[in-house]
Amino acid sequence: MEKRGPVLHIVVVGFHHKKGCQVEFSYPPLKPGEGHDSHSLPEEWKYLPFLALPDGAHNYQEDTVFFHLPPRCGDRTTVYGVSCYRQIEAKALKVRQADITRETVQKSVCVLSQLPLYGLLQAKLQLITHAYFEEKDFSQISILKELYDHMNSSLGNTSLEGSQVYLGLSPRDLVLHFRHKVLILFKLILLEKKVLFYISPVNRLVGALMTVLSLFPGMIEHGLSDCSQYRPRKSISEDAGLQENTPRLDDYVSVSAADASNANLGMGKGDRKMEGDNSLEGQKANVPFSQAEKTCNGAQSSNGTMQRLKVPSRASPASSESDWETLDPSILEESNLKEGEHENPASEQAGNLRSKGLSSEGLPITVQPQANTGHTVLVQGLVSGLEEDQYGMPLAIFTKGYLCLPYMALQQHHLLSDVTVRGFVAGATNILFRQQKHLSDAIVEIEDAHVQIHDPELRKILNPTTADLRFSDYLVKHVTENRDDVFLDGTGWEGGDEWIRAQFSAYLHALLAAVLQPDNEKILSDFGTGFVTAWKNTHNYRVWNSNKHPALAEVSLLEEPSQVQNQQCHHGFPLSHTQPKVLGTKCWFGRMLLTISGAIFL
Repeated sequence: MEKRGPVLHIVVVGFHHKKGCQVEFSYPPLKPGEGHDSHSLPEEWKYLPFLALPDGAHNYQEDTVFFHLPPRCGDRTTVYGVSCYRQIEAKALKVRQADITRETVQKSVCVLSQLPLYGLLQAKLQLITHAYFEEKDFSQISILKELYDHMNSSLGNTSLEGSQVYLGLSPRDLVLHFRHKVLILFKLILLEKKVLFYISPVNRLVGALMTVLSLFPGMIEHGLSDCSQYRPRKSISEDAGLQENTPRLDDYVSVSAADASNANLGMGKGDRKMEGDNSLEGQKANVPFSQAEKTCNGAQSSNGTMQRLKVPSRASPASSESDWETLDPSILEESNLKEGEHENPASEQAGNLRSKGLSSEGLPITVQPQANTGHTVLVQGLVSGLEEDQYGMPLAIFTKGYLCLPYMALQQHHLLSDVTVRGFVAGATNILFRQQKHLSDAIVEIEDAHVQIHDPELRKILNPTTADLRFSDYLVKHVTENRDDVFLDGTGWEGGDEWIRAQFSAYLHALLAAVLQPDNEKILSDFGTGFVTAWKNTHNYRVWNSNKHPALAEVSLLEEPSQVQNQQCHHGFPLSHTQPKVLGTKCWFGRMLLTISGAIFL
């Protein structure tokens, strides 16, 4: 079978005066064996029409939507959707179908992709959508088939390591708009809270939300492959029946050390490791054994096979709760772990399983690069299912029931209160989402740059520390000073988009390195003692902390001026040695100065 490209389908969604939003065209057909004009949908993608043609679209001449669809048939890879909406007066059409009875015709052209190339897909799709509408005859579908072939040929060898991943996502604009509150948004997501973004039209909504996520190292590229694991609602009776179907322990299997070692022989650049498959299109952690070699999404590994880590008997709300951790489920039940219990979690978890009569040979393993060597070691720990770098990035935030839904249709409203959803970062344009404050921990009103946190205790935890304020001041100062620089336009270094991402990368690396330091109370207080305590109870911290990351030994946190020959910044805090040509020697975080492999990230 010929290997398919990253684009799965080109879809046209229209608004029918009697039937509402419906799929009018798909290439290839969404369901095998049906025609390209079939209206039927896979059950997993029943919300597709409402995502591609957003609520309130009639108020705008055009709009763009980013959205995520669940994987099909047990596949573990998120499907990334980009939709371009337009409307045209019916009287302007050259060919008017009999079912067009309204004065305007509203349609969206949509790309469903295996790669999170939101801005790049949008740029290509906008051109084709404009040309499609200019035909003034929607039966002319050849241009859509050509789009499918063109995208797969041009994106087939696209790497997810580069600026094109961030095309259209501007942290510079985000900092100019939210200023000091950007760090609060960053920390909210680190704590895996229920965060709802609100504004219309949709393009402003998804742009702001995805830009916040782009501040997390590796998140856009590799951190969203498990972010849309939800089950579309059918009926109350079915939901009740599913909750009774709890998977047994023997329904799951673990990859052996030999299998994982083989899977990682082809590790690419950047010392990335892959827990699951070793190809880009095959990023999966859980796939049913009963499936054929190809998946419903058409994704398969470079050698035509896929690794499978788990075999749930069927998808169920109960399984998502018990499936949060690959190892001993009791880990999550211990709400107040003592600090010392984190020192050797892998051995403790192995001991827990041995006490239950299970062999440590069945433990999931991760293959991790040793610092400064080309060798790999097998380390027992929690498996994120994501492709991680040597520091454990991206963090496993959007996994195990924590959703990322850049745009939510009203038909998905029930997900906010679904017991199998432990949290979300979601975007909405319908005011009903904003009014029901009890369903979220924080509402981000983008128009006013207002972050409303409902719980007083959570507000206290997220209250910026003195060091946080220095960090935010440093960001805002450099962005605002260069805002009128016509040569910068977000692509320059200091104060530009990449520079801002580097600052947040430094912040997160500093946090991770501080956690590993002995006698680290003073250092961690810079991030907020309450915040760090709350973060240590999150799923992403437990996964990260259960694995070894030798590269973090190269991250140094400097406290005393004597350590760096009494060099100080303009705040009076010590500076680290650095190569002058790299990033300079400016300070933003007081004593939390970060040096990685000799280059300072400031």
